[in-house]
Amino acid sequence: MQKILFISDPHICAQGETIIGLDPSERLEAVLEAAISAHPDAAALILLGDLTHHGHAAEYAELARNLSQVTIPIIPMIGNHDRRDAFLAQFPDAPKTTSGHIQQWRDIGTHRLITLDSLDGPPYPGGHHAGLLCPDRLSFLETALTTRSGRHAIVCIHHPPFKTGVIGMDRIMLANGAAVLDLLARHGNLHLVCGHMHQTISGNTNGVPWTVFKSPCHQGVVELVKHTSGLSTDEPGAYGLGLLAPDGLIIHSIDVGTGARVIDGYGAQREPRS
Repeated sequence: MQKILFISDPHICAQGETIIGLDPSERLEAVLEAAISAHPDAAALILLGDLTHHGHAAEYAELARNLSQVTIPIIPMIGNHDRRDAFLAQFPDAPKTTSGHIQQWRDIGTHRLITLDSLDGPPYPGGHHAGLLCPDRLSFLETALTTRSGRHAIVCIHHPPFKTGVIGMDRIMLANGAAVLDLLARHGNLHLVCGHMHQTISGNTNGVPWTVFKSPCHQGVVELVKHTSGLSTDEPGAYGLGLLAPDGLIIHSIDVGTGARVIDGYGAQREPRS
């Protein structure tokens, strides 16, 4: 089976800056090394948005440095912490639509990858982190699903269009999520992949199966009572692995840096996982 890799929410800062004491560049590079060394034959690496922490030029320059040794095709997306102009200044060849959004679709065998831009702005109101798919972006998604000639679709949106029960994050989900889920459910034969949550979560909403991936850097907290989106933990980072099966998609979430040992059924110890 062909493979694709997912990395979500690296939140790269300028060199020397940290988030809850973690170095985002160091954490991303560890995840990249683990993912690519294990799966050098992957057909693509999808970056699921929030590439940087503040959307500053210096942060995108640092991200470019982090990615400079990656040899498999990279498909970038942006999230609420990103800024299109600064992103495009560093990555001018990134595919964008006539409406100026960072979106594309790409066919890999029996699958179509569709990556969407859910950043709501400009303008960027202070503290506003919810997402949106405007009419232009919804039209792009409709066309991508309509023209896929029977292929399984993997639809990637930074902001989840569904609730997860994590109250603070559900308050900053995709603003028009219900309409997007209705569109996806109408087309079917797809799997939805999101970021934003910094957690590994899976579910099915309105008949649409979905997966959310952790970050390489700081992770979210399953807070079902408090109305906060600012809680983080220093749990291990992770990447996602998608196996493109003839009849659909198989998804794994793989933690990195745990030091866990791999032991076969007869008790013989192998080298620790990276």
